[in-house]
Amino acid sequence: MADEVRKTALYILNTLDKGHNTLDSLLEDVFREKTLFSKKDRALLQALVFGVLRWRGRLDWIIDYFSKTRLNKIDPKVLNILRLGLFQIIYLDRIPVSAAVNTSVEMTKAVAAPWVVGYVNGLLRNAVREYRHVAFPEVDKDPAKALATKKSFPKWLIKRWLDRFGLKETGLLCDAINTIPPITVRCNTLKTRREKLVKALEGYAEKIEITNYAPDGVFFFNPKISIPEIEAFEYGLFQVQDEAAQLVTLVLNPQPGETILDACSGLGGKTGHIAQIMKNRGRLVAMDKDENKLLRLESEMHRLGVSIVTTCIHDLSTPLNRKDFGKFDRILLDAPCSGLGVLRRNPDTKWRASQQNPAYCQKKQSLFLDNLAHLVKPPGVLVYAVCSMEPEENESVIKDFLNKHAQFAIEKRPTGLPFDARSLVMGNGYLKTFPHLNNMDGFFSVCLKRIR
Repeated sequence: MADEVRKTALYILNTLDKGHNTLDSLLEDVFREKTLFSKKDRALLQALVFGVLRWRGRLDWIIDYFSKTRLNKIDPKVLNILRLGLFQIIYLDRIPVSAAVNTSVEMTKAVAAPWVVGYVNGLLRNAVREYRHVAFPEVDKDPAKALATKKSFPKWLIKRWLDRFGLKETGLLCDAINTIPPITVRCNTLKTRREKLVKALEGYAEKIEITNYAPDGVFFFNPKISIPEIEAFEYGLFQVQDEAAQLVTLVLNPQPGETILDACSGLGGKTGHIAQIMKNRGRLVAMDKDENKLLRLESEMHRLGVSIVTTCIHDLSTPLNRKDFGKFDRILLDAPCSGLGVLRRNPDTKWRASQQNPAYCQKKQSLFLDNLAHLVKPPGVLVYAVCSMEPEENESVIKDFLNKHAQFAIEKRPTGLPFDARSLVMGNGYLKTFPHLNNMDGFFSVCLKRIR
């Protein structure tokens, strides 16, 4: 079965290269189809795929060192076979080197000519003997190239971070992103309390702890079964949600009985959180342009015991008619973004994103805010959030919005945040989180209050 797992890992990597799917969606499809995969098989598959994506830049440097063919001339499918083989050799102690090499050779036979099979075999066997002696670029001579190669990130992204954070902090940020994060969940307070959830999770996972800032968060490592199979999940006692994302809803500070819009609701992570803080009282509209996501959201709300949500299909690129929607006490815009703040959970994004992504996303984010502003009742609030740490998607969007909408001002001390979490809000009212500083995803959020 291990050979089947490696073939599946190769299929996922090859499909990602085509650019039409995300890693999450591919894994979901695979696990649904490969129902015979054991827990051990699933763990190996995730280790292989996430590992190759996490360390692709470093692996490519080593492959290039041993290869007589330039990296950009290697067939992408063969390159992924080399990455998989090399990753197992370097990072997976429990995989015999012979198994890593032999399986790579067998997979190559299915996609390439005999001479390529010999090339793969020779390169990996040379790497087994010599990879520890491969020299990497020196930080003193070219910091961006050195960090991009050693830490495995696109050079353009490293350059951005070096300009903002400097050498030491950029290195720490890269290390945090390359560290496997815990699974973080949010207790559904409509059904239980956090202390009871922790007890319910005992026996299912290792090292269960409560989050530092979010009052309903719990994190753990190495679940013994998949999350949907955990009894507490089946009973709707929690949702999977990073601590930073939990803080965004606290910035919104929804109240029971209010009318609230979750404007880009997706699968409903924040929708569920809003509903539980509202104590399942009031009116909550979940809007998204993707009907399939909204169907899954409705199912999720049923699992959580949430009854106040109505769904609405709408693309925020076009304005909303106030007559159709009325006005809202609070609106949350968790806007589409580059996703560069959640690379530790989505390592495929760092190879899909381009230097133009933040600027491209900024235009859409600004448009969405403009199309929502008129739906906020005075003195209501419009909360903007993105899982990105990049200035174009953060401060620049807000500056542009305030220049066009004088009826709004930044709420500099969001009252919904717990006391400890208020330390994460800067003097200008921006909530920022970073993987290397807070052990959370990289998020930006701000509360815009309608003052007239």
